[in-house]
Amino acid sequence: MKSEDTKVDTIYVRQKNKLTKKEWYWILYDVGNSAFTMVACSLFALYFQLLCDDYGISTTLGDSYWAYATATVTVIAVLLGPLVGALSDMKGFRKPIFMTFTILGVLGCVALGLPMYYILWLVIYVVTKVVYSGALMIYDSMLGDTTSDDKMDKVSSYGYALGYIGSVIPFIIGVAIVALGFGDTMEESLGVKTGYIIAFAINALWWLVFSIPLFRTYKQKNFVPKHKHVIGDSYKRIFQTFKLARKNYAGVFLFLIAFFFYIDSVYSIIDLAIKIAGSLGDGTLDSSQALIVLIVVQFIAFPSAIAISKLSKKFNTEVMIGVCIIGYLFITVFAVFISAMWMFWFMAVCIGLFQGGIQSLSRSYFSQIIPRQKSGELFGLYDVFGKGASFLGAFLFGVINSATGSANLGLIPLSILVFIGFIFFILAVRYNRRHAAEIAEFRKELPENKKENNLDYMY
Repeated sequence: MKSEDTKVDTIYVRQKNKLTKKEWYWILYDVGNSAFTMVACSLFALYFQLLCDDYGISTTLGDSYWAYATATVTVIAVLLGPLVGALSDMKGFRKPIFMTFTILGVLGCVALGLPMYYILWLVIYVVTKVVYSGALMIYDSMLGDTTSDDKMDKVSSYGYALGYIGSVIPFIIGVAIVALGFGDTMEESLGVKTGYIIAFAINALWWLVFSIPLFRTYKQKNFVPKHKHVIGDSYKRIFQTFKLARKNYAGVFLFLIAFFFYIDSVYSIIDLAIKIAGSLGDGTLDSSQALIVLIVVQFIAFPSAIAISKLSKKFNTEVMIGVCIIGYLFITVFAVFISAMWMFWFMAVCIGLFQGGIQSLSRSYFSQIIPRQKSGELFGLYDVFGKGASFLGAFLFGVINSATGSANLGLIPLSILVFIGFIFFILAVRYNRRHAAEIAEFRKELPENKKENNLDYMY
């Protein structure tokens, strides 16, 4: 029988680990914006091909245009990300910028369902993806304002995990309308534009509704003072932060380099999922089957993200990130040799197993190794390195696919980049472990009332 003290300790631990309303509201935004992620990598691609068909653009050329548009999104996000991050660090700026970007993204999602010239559609797509990326970058930086260090892995993983399940609900409704609502057969219905308009509107509304709790309750705790010359000072701080990241934040910088390389496979596969699905191997995977595969991946990713989060408590975050990187190295190598349907399904299951874990743990690990008052600025760099990798993967895929006509060969660069990322990740972990020991030693010298934010003092 447990002693009374043991019971009290158990109750205390349970209460401490219980998620607060503020943490749940942060997680709910992941549930909302993940709906856009699903549509962006699937139905948008199918709808764009319909527009291309209207103007006699071949599937291969359409695939390359899609890859180039994805790369363009990345370039713009890379240029604007640090500025947006620096601005969001200033007192009173983070929430208004976040809300503006989210609302613009929602409106863009609806607009993309309207019939138009395919080039104009790509322009609106690029703008919508850019503001979506900006909102997501600021949202990631809000994690430090929302929860404590010991719960970051859990909150971040729950965000991704519930995001996978949450995104499936409006996605399935949208797919059902697109695939079954306007034709005698599924393939015939997929060629009717009306269903896409309804599906995009449903997903946009879902994103908006689940954003409202965070809109209403978020308060910025960590910030820097406002500047007179906001934009000019922000750009100055961008370069200062980059220089400091190389000198004073060596462990952070090493991790960013690692992240740049290994996250490439994740973002590139997400962005190009539908486009490469029908081109790999014998090309027998049609659009309807590819959509089903995406849904299956989400259902696998949900429990996997939570399981990896729990395992990170036992084996630590760095080990589990390493496992996920190795998993993606296997996936990218395997994808090059896909030649049959069962191989694509096997790859999809593997993606589901590692996708949520590598994204959520990378986000929470980064939040733990940076000073809180610079979270927006440093998450701007985090976004730059992540989006930079996405640009490289999408661009190389487009070039190789255009030159060879083989999606399998277009995926070869991803394997190389993931391997390089794994090497840099090992270097980052070694440095950060040494730095953590220095912090622990430094904390011993601090008065009790200053120990909580010891990372800020160290930097």
